[in-house]
Amino acid sequence: MTTTETFMLRADDGVEIAVHRWLPAGKPRGIVQIAHGMAEHGKRYARLAQQLNDAGWAVYASDHRGHGLTAKTDAEVGHFCDEDGWNRVIADLRMIAQHARREHPGVPYVLFGHSMGSFLAQTLVLRHPQELDALVLSGSTAGGGPLVAAGKQAAKLERIRVGKRGTSPLLTQLSFGSYNRGFEGRTKYDWLSRDPVEVDLYCADARCGFEVTTQTWIDLLGALEELGRGQWSRLPRELPILVFAGELDPVGERGKGVRRLVDTMRKAGLGRVTDRLYPAGRHEMINETNRDEVMGSLVRWLDEHVPRA
Repeated sequence: MTTTETFMLRADDGVEIAVHRWLPAGKPRGIVQIAHGMAEHGKRYARLAQQLNDAGWAVYASDHRGHGLTAKTDAEVGHFCDEDGWNRVIADLRMIAQHARREHPGVPYVLFGHSMGSFLAQTLVLRHPQELDALVLSGSTAGGGPLVAAGKQAAKLERIRVGKRGTSPLLTQLSFGSYNRGFEGRTKYDWLSRDPVEVDLYCADARCGFEVTTQTWIDLLGALEELGRGQWSRLPRELPILVFAGELDPVGERGKGVRRLVDTMRKAGLGRVTDRLYPAGRHEMINETNRDEVMGSLVRWLDEHVPRA
C-alpha cells in the first residue's frame, strides 16, 4: 500500500522547501526524484508517483522556491531568490536527493525533470555527473541559441523597469505567447495537453499558471545559456538517459529542439540515450490522452536500464 506525506526540509539559507513523498510497500527498488516545471508544483505528479510506487519506486517531488507550498506568501510566488536563484534551486534538489538516499540507502537514484525541471536536471547532471544512476527528461529542449540571449537581455531591461521581484507581461508574452498557436484556443493552456479535463485542472489550480519574476526569468535564461555550452562528454558514457516529449510540444520546438538535445548527447559519446517523440502529443505527456502508455513506457524503461541494488 502506498503511503504519502508532505514535509519540509530547511536549506542552508533558512528557506524551508516543501517535499512530497510517495512510498511503496516494502523496501523500494529505487528512488525517483521529480523536478517540476515553471508555474506548477510537485503534487501534480501524484498519478505518476502512484504508477512508480506500484513498480516499487520511492518518489520525492519538491516544490521549487517560489512555487507550491514552498512559497509561503503571495510575495514569494514566482520568485526563486534575489541573488543566485538557479544555483539555490540546484542545491535544494541535491539536499533532497541526499535526504532520500539516507532514508533508502543502497538503492539506485533517478532524477526526472519536466520542462523547467528538465533544465534544472540537465544543469545538475552536467555539474555533478557521478550523482545519478539514470536521468529522465520530459518536455525538454536544447539550451543556448540567439533567442535565449535576446530573452535574457530583455529580462534585464525589464528588471530595471519593475525590479527583481516585479513581473513582466512582456516577458510572459515573449516566452509563451506563441505556444497556444495552432491549438484549439479554448483556454490559454491548450498547448499543455489534448485532454480538456487536464487543462481545466491546471487552469483551476491556484498554484499554477502564475507569472514569474524578472529575476527568475534571468536565472532561467542564464541557465539555458550555460546548457548551450554544456560538456556532455563529462558524463559517464553508460549513464542511462531517457528523453521523451510530445511531437507538437512548443517547448521542444515541435521535436526540433528535442532532436538537437539528443544529437548533442550522442555526439558527445553517450551510448545509452533513448528518445521518444509521441505523435500528436503536447507538452505534458504524463497528463496526455495516452498517459497510461507514456507512464507504462517509463516504468518499463526504468526496469530495463536501471540495475537493481
